[in-house]
Amino acid sequence: MTLSALIVDDEQLAREELKYLLEDVGGVEVVAQGTNGIEAVDLIEEHHPDLVFLDVQMPGLDGFAVLEKVKERLQTRVRSNPGMEDESLPQIVFSTAYDQYAVRAFDVNAVDYLLKPFERSRVEQAVERARGRLAGNPANTSDSQIDALLKLLNRAQPNHQPAKLIVQAQNRLLLVDQAEICYAAIDEGVIRVVTQHFEGQSKCRTLEELLELLDPAVFWRAHRGFVVNINQIREVVPWFKSSYQLRMNDKKQTEIPVSRSQTRRLRELFKL
Repeated sequence: MTLSALIVDDEQLAREELKYLLEDVGGVEVVAQGTNGIEAVDLIEEHHPDLVFLDVQMPGLDGFAVLEKVKERLQTRVRSNPGMEDESLPQIVFSTAYDQYAVRAFDVNAVDYLLKPFERSRVEQAVERARGRLAGNPANTSDSQIDALLKLLNRAQPNHQPAKLIVQAQNRLLLVDQAEICYAAIDEGVIRVVTQHFEGQSKCRTLEELLELLDPAVFWRAHRGFVVNINQIREVVPWFKSSYQLRMNDKKQTEIPVSRSQTRRLRELFKL
């Protein structure tokens, strides 16, 4: 049986990669693609797919808000039409950058998760899990299962920093350990993430958004345009009029200014 599927992700490269892998696995027809959570809700209602590959973090509505909205609309239709046949909810496969603890939790409650960058074997496994659920439970996922999943996602999201960060380098989506990041800088709305060995771009739109994903005990906004890993500072350089610059541990030993408002924090960190 061929499964109908939606792919919803705000990154074009991620959508293309997943579609390619699904075509390679076979047995899945991608009927539509979306770029944000609002589109996801509309596409699910329009196409009634068997399976939805849903990014957790998206503009408009995030992954679990999509799930809530889809459930809410279904319940509204049932209340308005008491005699209507039960309308099944799609199977949900999340794509996520959460660390392994959260990923294992998704594994228990969701059909499956896919960790970016996608692997063919994991895509195939997710499809087979969804196919098994569809074959074993014609009514699809029950409300109680959906409620449990929503509670899980709401617990996993706040104040939880993933151990890894997705960094786009050319046409690849790389998972980078936070400890390897030297600094991040924003320039004309694009955030560069620099490690000891390479640099790429973050999908985040602001440094504030990026900081929400990073360990606050390690990453510090030394300047309005820079976030630094305090463990990757090679040298603190005294600068003009009692100011400082930070020489970082990347290949170029980049020097990053410390804003005057953050000088006190610098002195506290390093007992200057």
